[in-house]
Amino acid sequence: MRRIPMRGTLLNAACVAVGAAIGLLVRSSAPEALMSVALQGLGLVTMGIGFKMFLEGKNVLIVAFSVAIGGVAGNLLGIQEGLGQLADWAKTSAGNLGTGRFQEALVTTTVLFCVGPMTLLGCLEDALENKSDLLALKSVMDGISSIFFAALLGPGVLVTAVVVLVFQGTLTLLARYLRPVADNPALLSEIVATGGALMVAIGLGLAEIVRIPAATYLPALVLAGILAALVQRMPKARAVS
Repeated sequence: MRRIPMRGTLLNAACVAVGAAIGLLVRSSAPEALMSVALQGLGLVTMGIGFKMFLEGKNVLIVAFSVAIGGVAGNLLGIQEGLGQLADWAKTSAGNLGTGRFQEALVTTTVLFCVGPMTLLGCLEDALENKSDLLALKSVMDGISSIFFAALLGPGVLVTAVVVLVFQGTLTLLARYLRPVADNPALLSEIVATGGALMVAIGLGLAEIVRIPAATYLPALVLAGILAALVQRMPKARAVS
């Protein structure tokens, strides 16, 4: 039997869409006050996950520099604004369905579903080993999360299913080039730690403590990998000299 290409990514996107649809059904009957309390609770949990990811890093200077410079790069690239425009377009196209905190829903779930280590490792496993175990587990987790976020933030979560499909599909297609990252624990740990900082930013917004444009800092993930690789090479360079 022929294997479906990008099976894990297709499953992940489908679970996000189905979970969001279920959440929208729940949203219509849930009291707003209770939804606000639940959203703040999710914010606290998200911050906890972010702190746990952050502690996986070995070099806090790499994370700090990556977040700072990555934020500047993201601001110049207009990433947050781009996602906002996508949200506005989707909201307009959805008509009466485009209610709720559409842009916040899209940005929040895009970061949550795309920056974790399971995203990269799952896509590599899917492409190089013809296995979808990690992405299947991630699909269940994202699907359940989508129910809550759609119920609390609205239909913007549905658009995230498309973002997940495109982003993870791209990672899967580039798997052969990204394999060295997954095989290098030092690189991966700094990328995960940087992703943890972004998760904390999302959690702070959900808990209504302070709103930080987390999507602006997405380039920090790439920069963290580059800096970690450069730091790894420095001792070798000194040894050769």
